[in-house]
Amino acid sequence: GEFNAKPFEGGRSWAGARPEIRVIGYDAHGIAAHIGALRRFIKVGDVDLLVAELGLYGVRPDLEGLGITHSMRVMYPVLQQLAVPFGFGAVRQALQKHVTKLVGRQGLATVLSGVSVRSTRPDIHLDLPPTRTDDDLVVLVFPIGRPISEWPVGTMIDRNG
Repeated sequence: GEFNAKPFEGGRSWAGARPEIRVIGYDAHGIAAHIGALRRFIKVGDVDLLVAELGLYGVRPDLEGLGITHSMRVMYPVLQQLAVPFGFGAVRQALQKHVTKLVGRQGLATVLSGVSVRSTRPDIHLDLPPTRTDDDLVVLVFPIGRPISEWPVGTMIDRNG
């Protein structure tokens, strides 16, 4: 809804990224929900790791709270076809309750705590470093081809691999 869209005003969440896979849910009024996935290497601690990063997640405001997000779980078998060991995603704290309810209860993902995520800034600023570190994101790991016990130990995830 409006609350969830506010942080992205004037921003570009996946600027330049072209998801390999998009799952789009439709109803009689058009697009109801969307999620995208992109294979990429990230670095967890000192380990380079291939993941399917999940993002571009959204549900049309008039459908929020109606359980439409549960239908987006069709993405899980699609991730298995990508032959990646893990799925990875990060969302704002405001969505923690929502994503925990969606994937945590079903055992589809593990919510990691105490993990920071470093990303490249979408724009160049002469007065800022080229990367930023977010310490307040909710980090989700989906065991796809490997068990969660094989996720590397580390308190920093570098999305730049």
